[in-house]
Amino acid sequence: MEKLKFIFGVILLSLIMSCSESNTNVNEVANLPEVTIGNQIWMSENLSVSVFRNGDPIPYASNSDEWGEAVRNGQPAYCYYQDNTLNEKSYGKLYNWYAVNDPRGLAPSGWHIPTKEEWTKLANALGGDPVAGAKMKSITGWSTPNLGATNSSGFNGLPGGYRDLDWLFKDMGKIGTWWTATEEDAGNTAYNSSLINNSIALDRHQYYHSGGLSVRCVKN
Repeated sequence: MEKLKFIFGVILLSLIMSCSESNTNVNEVANLPEVTIGNQIWMSENLSVSVFRNGDPIPYASNSDEWGEAVRNGQPAYCYYQDNTLNEKSYGKLYNWYAVNDPRGLAPSGWHIPTKEEWTKLANALGGDPVAGAKMKSITGWSTPNLGATNSSGFNGLPGGYRDLDWLFKDMGKIGTWWTATEEDAGNTAYNSSLINNSIALDRHQYYHSGGLSVRCVKN
């Protein structure tokens, strides 16, 4: 009987530890703020996970050398603007395309990285690209002028800046820019959507995979 109790205790402890490890990944993305825009549900803050959906860690590039190495090898990576972890609270993490496109899943369970078409759907629900930006920008946190910002959509777009092709950090306070899941240009670039301090529009561009951009997710 004592032997059976011992075996049962070992099994129970293993289950508890397993649940604890699982919850570490779950808790990282628990209770994410969201907003309904049209018939879509979007995150209302930038993604800031450090593990893929399957629990594997996303490599952290703590400096430009580590970021460059990940890009040269076509490997996923995230960083913080100016390599300063204090920027995470407001702006989340910046990810390269290889993290966005990784088959292990950058988006938490129940969410996905929005396509170019899903961003278009969002913009159309807010009156179209030429005016949607004003309704998506947060009222505070932007450099002057924060043209037309009302945040009436609740998207709460913040100007987290980006990492450029030379791995330099640019335009915090002026630009918020997010990857889409839509690749273009023979696999060299992907579409992104941007908000700018002196514009009321939602801008669309293509950006090279080596850049570091923010991520918003949309619910499945």
